[in-house]
Amino acid sequence: MALGGSTNAVLHFLAIAHEAGVRLELDDFARVAKRVPLLGNFSPFGKYVMEDLHNIGGVPMVMKHLLKHRLIHGDCMTVSGKTVAENIKDAPERPENQDVFAGVEKPFAGPEKHIIVVRGSLAPEGAVIKLSGKGIMEHKGPARIFEREEDALDAVLDGTIKAGDVMVIRFEGPKGDPGMREMLSPSSALMGAGLGKDVALVTDGRFSGGTHGIMVGHITPEAQVGGPIALVKEGDIIDINLHKKEINLEIPAQELKQRKKAWKAPELKYKRGVLWKYATLVSSASKGAVTS
Repeated sequence: MALGGSTNAVLHFLAIAHEAGVRLELDDFARVAKRVPLLGNFSPFGKYVMEDLHNIGGVPMVMKHLLKHRLIHGDCMTVSGKTVAENIKDAPERPENQDVFAGVEKPFAGPEKHIIVVRGSLAPEGAVIKLSGKGIMEHKGPARIFEREEDALDAVLDGTIKAGDVMVIRFEGPKGDPGMREMLSPSSALMGAGLGKDVALVTDGRFSGGTHGIMVGHITPEAQVGGPIALVKEGDIIDINLHKKEINLEIPAQELKQRKKAWKAPELKYKRGVLWKYATLVSSASKGAVTS
């Protein structure tokens, strides 16, 4: 949260915690986001890259600064056999007169201005958006439906997508893809077309750390299992409201219920082999897309 990392971290931490037998949920990320400001000034939203952080003290310096302000626990045991506090005791202090890594006293953006967990009628189990300090807090527009990433990219490149639209790329989740691809191409194309601030992209897939714009990923339940994202129709209004931390499909509840009743799950893309096994076993992205 402090450095402005990728939404992929949410997936990875949930999966690692599951393997380690540690209880970790999406709401824990929301809880941390309420306390931790955005301190890193890193690409694609900021000016610097990780080498610049390394040159001023790296992650140990960051951890020491966070510990100083009681934003991490110093008594946690680590693989070195020492606690976090012991490991970073001799780390450098945050240097003055640089804008790579801000101090807690004067952050680049306050808490809840980076990775935000949202819920609502479109994502009852949760979804994530990477704000990275930007001021975009609301977007409402008509849904433009795509069943795969490639079709969405073509629509951006041929000028079909217009300002105000909400692109919906579905069946790209853990089961539907299978494997949850990064929607880097259409998100990059939106930026290249000058639509990064005017078009939202909503998906049950995921995003790269290099993603820009109004991007809501990890929509759960995913389309393949009949989540609300599978029931959205072309032109439906989708409302993204980060003040409320909600993403809603603006149709009557009864209409959504009727669509759900009429919906039939498509066959898995693979009928045999390791990808069929994966798609059969994998859990929701809200649980880390684990297979056991």
